[in-house]
Amino acid sequence: MTDPSLLKPDLGRFGVWTGGAVTPEQAVEIERLGYGAVWVGGSPAAALEFVEPILERTENLSVATGIVNIWSAPADEVAESYHRIENAYPGRFLLGVGVGHPEHTQQYQKPYEALVSYLDELDRHTVPTSRRVIAALGPKVLQLSARRSAGAHPYLTTPEHTAQARDLVGASVFLAPEHKVVLSTDADAARELGRQSVGFYLDLSNYVNNWKRLGFTDADVAKPGSDKLIDAVVAHGTPEAVAARLTEHLDSGADHVTIQVLGGWDKLIPTLTELAGPLGLTATE
Repeated sequence: MTDPSLLKPDLGRFGVWTGGAVTPEQAVEIERLGYGAVWVGGSPAAALEFVEPILERTENLSVATGIVNIWSAPADEVAESYHRIENAYPGRFLLGVGVGHPEHTQQYQKPYEALVSYLDELDRHTVPTSRRVIAALGPKVLQLSARRSAGAHPYLTTPEHTAQARDLVGASVFLAPEHKVVLSTDADAARELGRQSVGFYLDLSNYVNNWKRLGFTDADVAKPGSDKLIDAVVAHGTPEAVAARLTEHLDSGADHVTIQVLGGWDKLIPTLTELAGPLGLTATE
């Protein structure tokens, strides 16, 4: 019999990434459309109080953090929250942690060592490796995610990065990249929305360095970002074209793809609704 702790998290093929917590009502609709998980970014506080209201209103939807910032959320408090959620809703919460950005963290010193220490603290508080993932872009942290967690949650990457990450971490490690989307056949308008979201990251060395490893040039990553870069990290076009781009991550080795809808909260459910069919999801009544 296979040890459950060795199994990858099962979040379905596609999930939804948001910069803050969705409402329980939105979560119900996301689940109905066939998406397997909601990933909440924005460095949520250690209490993770938004999780239970979502899980209470849904039946099988998972909630993940994408990510808890190790500098602002103490590991012992996060572990306490994890156990509170796990006891109430077993197997439906996945803890994503990461080091954030050096440009925005005053105490950002030796981030790799700090991340290792944070994982050690989670171990001491018995947060299982099978229920946590690490925000990882470069080879060193990707390898750490394979050793010390269920896997990696790369952000703002491409299917090419997904393929490289899969080759690096091996087949048994969970891999859940994020990808941004705009449902519009007006390429200029879609790129403008993309630049509004991606522009922030053009000042962050960890993302810029990762894009350069993928072959993007200094000109590509200079503000406001080249069309080539924006098109690579922001899928746009018809629902079928966007779905095809997202599916490239699965074809490249991803287990689960997290979809970030750009353009505001009012676009979230309509966009996910239009994508569900082309993504092969089965909605329930």
